[in-house]
Amino acid sequence: MHEALVFIEDKIDKINEIIKQKGTIVAALEDDTLSRPAILMHLTSIAEQFGCLQNALEYEILSRFDKEDIRGAFAVRNFIAHDYEGVNLAIIESVIREYLPRIKA
Repeated sequence: MHEALVFIEDKIDKINEIIKQKGTIVAALEDDTLSRPAILMHLTSIAEQFGCLQNALEYEILSRFDKEDIRGAFAVRNFIAHDYEGVNLAIIESVIREYLPRIKA
């Protein structure tokens, strides 16, 4: 398996572990001291790995993913990077609930 895919899976697992420790996604995102920053950084890292795959022209690997999920990862990364304090936590919750399981699968 390509190391970027292993990295993405690891980041999703780390997000899930944070949520498990806090009890719910909402509780994890409400913790603005540790959990929320960690989750946002992991989401940013996932998008960066998709960018590395694109830059390396790994189209066969990228074809395993829904193009909308990849675009969404980049959009979330840009949102986090450019408006960290204004991040809409409802969107992040939706990403975690709906998109991360598909990406991991």
